[in-house]
Amino acid sequence: MFKVELVSPEAVTYTGEASMVIARTIDEGDIAFQSGHVSFIGALAVWSVDVIREGDDRDVFAVHRGFVQVSGDEVTILSDVSEKAEDIDVDRARAAKAAAEEALAADHDDAEAAGALARAELRLRVAGVE
Repeated sequence: MFKVELVSPEAVTYTGEASMVIARTIDEGDIAFQSGHVSFIGALAVWSVDVIREGDDRDVFAVHRGFVQVSGDEVTILSDVSEKAEDIDVDRARAAKAAAEEALAADHDDAEAAGALARAELRLRVAGVE
């Protein structure tokens, strides 16, 4: 077991112990951290972070960019946005997805709309309502 913290500008989303944390970094792809992992720092992609506790209990968070740092027996995730599955506003995520899809239909190169679509799809996936 090791200490885990997920922090965003709005709040500390999670503090506790875990047996494993799974995240997706921009450069390394999916990576799992367990107690005793070597020191690590990486930039996070717009993707989910799974915090697996004793007995395989799992909390899943939608994380919108940021950094993950492993030092000793601590994993710290600093993100722009971090939302626990049950805290996601599904109606708002669906509306954001529709708006982003509409913007991309008008301009396939709209990077802002593409980012908004990725964030909305992540929220819906983490909430379990893709």
